Amino acid sequence: MRTRIWHAHARASLVGCTALVLALSGTLAHAHVQPHARDLGRETLPRGDGWGAEAAGTTGGAAAGAAQVHTVTTWAQFKAALQAGGDAPRIIKVKGVIDPVAEGCASFQAPGYDFGAYLEKYSPENWGLDTDLSGEPADSPEGLRAASAANQDAAIKADVPADTTIVGVGKGAGIRGGSLQIKGVDNVILRNLTIEAPLDCFPQWDPTDTDTGAWNSEYDAVVVYGSTHVWVDHNTLTDGRYPDSTLPTYFGETYQQHDGLLDIVRGADHVTVSWNAVEDHDKTMLIGNSDGAGATDAGKLKVTLHHNRFEGVVERTPRVRFGQVDAYNNHFVVTEEQAYGYTFGIGASSQLYASDNAFSLPAGVSAARTLKKWSEAPLTAVNNYVNGRRTDLVAVHNAEIPEETLRSGAGWTPTLRTKVDPPRAVPGIVDGRAGAGKVC
Repeated sequence: MRTRIWHAHARASLVGCTALVLALSGTLAHAHVQPHARDLGRETLPRGDGWGAEAAGTTGGAAAGAAQVHTVTTWAQFKAALQAGGDAPRIIKVKGVIDPVAEGCASFQAPGYDFGAYLEKYSPENWGLDTDLSGEPADSPEGLRAASAANQDAAIKADVPADTTIVGVGKGAGIRGGSLQIKGVDNVILRNLTIEAPLDCFPQWDPTDTDTGAWNSEYDAVVVYGSTHVWVDHNTLTDGRYPDSTLPTYFGETYQQHDGLLDIVRGADHVTVSWNAVEDHDKTMLIGNSDGAGATDAGKLKVTLHHNRFEGVVERTPRVRFGQVDAYNNHFVVTEEQAYGYTFGIGASSQLYASDNAFSLPAGVSAARTLKKWSEAPLTAVNNYVNGRRTDLVAVHNAEIPEETLRSGAGWTPTLRTKVDPPRAVPGIVDGRAGAGKVC
C-alpha cells in the first residue's frame, strides 16, 4: 500500500504566490540563510485537495530513488524513462520542449500514400455520401492513410506507468504533439508543462457522418483512461501553433486535426485538475465518453476542477457523464471573436456541482449558454458570477432555453476542497497563477 508523503511546498500552494514569496524573503533575510532548491518532482497533492486526495491520495513518483529520477530533453529519452526501472516509482523532469513530430508529418507516411489521390477517390462527387470507407483494401488511398496513421500513433503516444511524476523544469518546458496515455494505472502527477495538442496528420473522411460527411481525428493531448489518483496541476494545454482557424477545408468541411485536450474516461476515478491554463481548443474535456458506459463508469469519474482558467475554448469544459464532478473557483473566459457552444455539458447520470466560478462573457453571449443539456440529470450551480454579478445559471438557462429545462440538486455536497475564494476575486487570483511556469 502506498504511503502518503506530504511536503511544505504542496501545502504552501494554498497561499498566494506573492504573499508566500514576500514572507519567505523576509524570514530568510533575518535568518541570514539561503533557501533550499525546490524540487517539484517530490511534491504531492495536498490533503483535502479534491477527489485526487481521496483515500491514499496522490503522491506520484515522490518516493523514487535516485536511479529513478530522469531528466530528459528528447521524446526518445522521455519514452525510455517511462519504461525504465520496472514498477519502481519514477520522476521524469522534462527540460525544454520535446517533440515527437519534429520531422513533420511526412515522416509517418506509408510508401505510396498520396493525399491528392485520397481526395480524388473519396470526394462526394466520386464516392457519394452513403458508404463509409471501412471496406477499402490496404493498397487503396484509405488503406495507405490508415497505415500512415498507425505510424503516427506508435510514434506520438506515450504510456505513463503507475507511481509516476512528470514535471517540467523551469518556465519553458513542454510537450509538443505528443499524446500522454494515463491508462489503467494508479498514482500519477503531471505538472508545470506546456502541452500543445497533437495534430492528427491523417484524419479520416467519413461520408456517413452527418448529412454532409465529416473529417474525424484521433489523439488527445492527455487521456486518463481507467486510472485512479491523478493530479494534473499548473499546466498550459492549448492548440498552440495550430488553432482550428488555421485548418483547411476539404469537401466543404473543416479538415479537423484535433481531438480532446484532457479526457477522463472509462472508469477513471479520483482526479484533481487544478491551476491549469486551457486555451484555444474546441472539444476540450470529456468526463465519461459514452452514454452506454454505465457498467464501467457508474459510481466512478469523481473529478475536481478548481482554479483553472479556460479561454477561447468552444465547448466541453467539461461535458460530464456519470461522475460526481466538483467545479469551483474556475475562470471561464469567452472572447468576442471565438466560436462558443457551452461551458458545462450535462450528460447521462451526471452529478455536477459547480459553485463559486467566474464567467467573463462578451456582449451577445447570454449566461444561459453556459449550460447545455444532453441528458436528463440534476446539477447544483450556486454562487457563480457572470461579469462580476451573481447569477443563477440554472434559472437563466431554463428561462431562455425552456426546451432544455434543467433540474437543480446534484444530490451531494463536495467536502474535499481547499480554500474557496470569493468568485468576484477569482479572475484576479486565477489569471495570474494558472498555467505552466507559475507553480508557487
